[in-house]
Amino acid sequence: MNTTATTVRRQLHTPPPPLSPFPYHPGSLLSVQDLSLEEVGGLLARATALECEDPLARNCILAKRRVALLFYESSTRTRTSFELAAKALGADTTLVSSLSSSIEKGESLKDTGLTLRALGAEAIILRHNSSGAPWLLEAATHLPVLNAGDGMHEHPTQALLDLRTILAHLRPGVEAVTSETLAGVTVSIVGDILHSRVARSNMLLLPRLGARVLLCGPKELLPDTATRTGPGIEIERDFEGALRQSQIVMMLRIQAERLAGLQLDLEDYQASYQLTGQRLAAQAPSAVVLHPGPIIRGLEVTAGVADGPQSAILEQVRNGVAIRMAVVERALVAPQANGDSL
Repeated sequence: MNTTATTVRRQLHTPPPPLSPFPYHPGSLLSVQDLSLEEVGGLLARATALECEDPLARNCILAKRRVALLFYESSTRTRTSFELAAKALGADTTLVSSLSSSIEKGESLKDTGLTLRALGAEAIILRHNSSGAPWLLEAATHLPVLNAGDGMHEHPTQALLDLRTILAHLRPGVEAVTSETLAGVTVSIVGDILHSRVARSNMLLLPRLGARVLLCGPKELLPDTATRTGPGIEIERDFEGALRQSQIVMMLRIQAERLAGLQLDLEDYQASYQLTGQRLAAQAPSAVVLHPGPIIRGLEVTAGVADGPQSAILEQVRNGVAIRMAVVERALVAPQANGDSL
């Protein structure tokens, strides 16, 4: 037998390697870990440029491009800001929710994504109650997918808008970030960290810029293993002790929909971890207060703090539109991935 011919024949019948690793499409944003610090800085700078651009000129950037918003969970801030961001760039958007589509009849995420692609969607913004859903959708459709929150996993654009808010207060004018940009800054994340995709994305992003991240909450909502997320992360159970060390205090909502089986006394939680005006004034009189929303006033924060002079909560909301303009533009003007065909 001709051994050379046999070798060639075997090579011809060997399955080809995967076309590319995740993210499949260079315009996708599935995790903050998809972004280098240079890319983070580029998105921050582009957000500012788009925010300042003449609306009529900006409206031509993605004129008549098609963006689908696929939301399996309720949302106000994320959904609306993504929609406004896409429309500000001139794109056409359509909203598909689990309560007003074939999803309600049992259609799979894969089939819904393929249907949207067949209808002409060029990018999909996905919020899903299952961790990892954006990866599955991207693998099925080969479209740019933007993760608008997947289960208890990640929420990358929230971390980017939080970073923009932090920089505006602590490093005004800085956009080209490095591993030292937030050196000396302590950010406390307080509350339901176990279930928070916002906390996780911030934990993955902020230490890369030199920030020290303190996690604060009861053991039911903050397991000791949380520090394994990466370097620069510590646990501080004493809320007032965390406040004394912090320039940024990020409060999180108690996610009642995810608390099944946990023994959590809300009165004890309020007594130990509620951010009140008195606590803030005594322990962190110059700290900036953040909250990803929705806020449950009177539980994790008081109304006086939410509406007070140290609150940057509405700034976060405004920054969401600018950041998401930059992310949506990146999704649709990024160079096509190699082998991007089915």
